[in-house]
Amino acid sequence: MRLLFFGTPDFAVPTLERLLDGAHQVVGVVTQPDRPRGRGRRPSPSPVAACAERAGIPIFRPEKVGTPEVAAELAQSAPDLGVVVAFGQFLPKRIRELPARGYLINGHASLLPRHRGAAPIAHALLAGDEETGVSVMRVEREMDAGPVALMKRTPIGAEESCGELTGRIAALTAEAIAGCLDAIEEGSVVWTEQDPALATVAPKIEREDALLDWREPAEALVRRVRAMAPRPGAFTRWEGEPLRILAATDEAGDVDRAPGTVRRRPVLAVATGRGWLLPRTLQRAGGKALATEAFLRGRDLPDGTLLGPGDEVAA
Repeated sequence: MRLLFFGTPDFAVPTLERLLDGAHQVVGVVTQPDRPRGRGRRPSPSPVAACAERAGIPIFRPEKVGTPEVAAELAQSAPDLGVVVAFGQFLPKRIRELPARGYLINGHASLLPRHRGAAPIAHALLAGDEETGVSVMRVEREMDAGPVALMKRTPIGAEESCGELTGRIAALTAEAIAGCLDAIEEGSVVWTEQDPALATVAPKIEREDALLDWREPAEALVRRVRAMAPRPGAFTRWEGEPLRILAATDEAGDVDRAPGTVRRRPVLAVATGRGWLLPRTLQRAGGKALATEAFLRGRDLPDGTLLGPGDEVAA
């Protein structure tokens, strides 16, 4: 089949690479326009665009993919099917129905209908899910609500961070998309409607989502640390500046001080609404991420220090 690929971030690159190495022909790649990236903030191509450039595939970088002009340009590629992985723009009907087969498929990083939205992996961790995976669905107007052709499941590691899980799910998405394309070409694909009563939402992660509220139980705070790592990084405040906690574990037990209060012995711990949070990786504003022991050698966190408060958001 002739495929038109829609994708933008690193997460989508394994799928594009899998398609480029497979039996189908990628006739074009649609991605977000070049944006300022890196420390120099110079405009540079998206990771998907960079991959397509290396492969010599035609690239389309529309500011708004749904215009009649863009649709006419994409139609010249004569695609049989469209494949979407983390594209980042709404796809209107004229784009969804543009391929010869009349639809696009999308690899979504959750077990639909759970966690529909922009940040399914982070929300799976926040919710304490024991497993997640990939759903390959048909793209429809309602976000992530189309019928599902294929699912692949994977357990979530007890200490796995969002960054680590994202890498695994990206590879799983490539595998799932390849399998779905085979089923479509063979005519064996079966579409199953989602049950809207079971749907949950996974909106984009905002800065305030990374703030640690020490009144919460320690196990919930550890899930937030994992869900925000490595970016944006869960944080509290110390001496008027954000202090990021990039890895942590929890410890059960009685708490004899106010939430957010530091305990230094036998190991660094922070009092929570229930139990203790034990930071494993810390980072001050403008500094490097360091293991707790190395961090404390450079800057002490005295016993009794109060971190927070919980209702203040770092700038």
